[in-house]
Amino acid sequence: MTMIEAIRDAHDVAMAADDRVVVFGEDVGFFGGVFRCTAGLQEKYGKSRCFDAPINESGIVGTAIGMAAYGLKPVIEIQFADYVYPAYDQIVSEAARLRHRSNADFTCPLVIRMPTGGGIFGGQTHSQSPEALFTHVSGLKVVMPSNPADAKGLLLASIADPDPVIFLEPKRLYNGPFDGHHDKPLTTWKKHAQGDVPKGDEIVPLGKAKVTREGADVTVLTYGTMVYVAEAAAKETGIDAEVIDLRTLMPLDLDAITTSVKKTGRCVIVHEATRTCGFGAELLSLVQEECFYHLEAPIIRVTGWDTPYPHAQEWQYFPGPARVGEALNTVMED
Repeated sequence: MTMIEAIRDAHDVAMAADDRVVVFGEDVGFFGGVFRCTAGLQEKYGKSRCFDAPINESGIVGTAIGMAAYGLKPVIEIQFADYVYPAYDQIVSEAARLRHRSNADFTCPLVIRMPTGGGIFGGQTHSQSPEALFTHVSGLKVVMPSNPADAKGLLLASIADPDPVIFLEPKRLYNGPFDGHHDKPLTTWKKHAQGDVPKGDEIVPLGKAKVTREGADVTVLTYGTMVYVAEAAAKETGIDAEVIDLRTLMPLDLDAITTSVKKTGRCVIVHEATRTCGFGAELLSLVQEECFYHLEAPIIRVTGWDTPYPHAQEWQYFPGPARVGEALNTVMED
């Protein structure tokens, strides 16, 4: 399956198993979503369980919170992560706090799916990576898969979770992972359009990272699209780097991180989002706190620029194998 197909399959499995699962958002029903992640669900399950919503993100999330509080399990799509800001108050002030402010009389089993990141020439309003805005909010879980199998398993786990989950889907991976060379034009990507995806309702637990490449010299902490960039950089430099796909940013698998860094003694952090106050800053702090006496070199971050998303310089904005490779070489020199 591609990631799109895996996400669609996860919806299908969840909706078939539990009639409380409802799916809605802009163009989600009749059209099947702008990226086709919900195609066929309305035809199969009817308009009461998969339907279109007005162009009103605050209304979509607010409606879903009410549904969740009264026993339904809504899975909603924000058409692009860039469009979520009108709904931020509902997410932070209502969804994230409902369990605690009601002393658990009410919970909010809500999944908010959002295509995230750049690489499709979408410019400033279709390319943002806002994960740090959600990892900062207590009460939210934040997930970003890097491959079709994880996309399905993590989405099923998110739907089953009793609390709100922000589910971020890297748009550049929708049609299959690539070889990491995203600093070249779109048409030159070497794509691998399919990946093995388990059938049925097999979940991938939230809060468990995955070592995608074992190594002994340096630990690379990353997630989403950057997993493939990190692997390409390690291969090209010849450095024995261990690449960890975090998969879930909140809750974070700190044990996997510290075990690896204490083994390698070095750490490079890679993400596509802007640098200042990005999630990499939190990762750096945690590694410094937990692994200080094992570190043999300063921790390095490789990130997007601290600018609005630059359409004309998209391929320079986010890290490519050359920038990550430079960081790997630098950390090995110390």
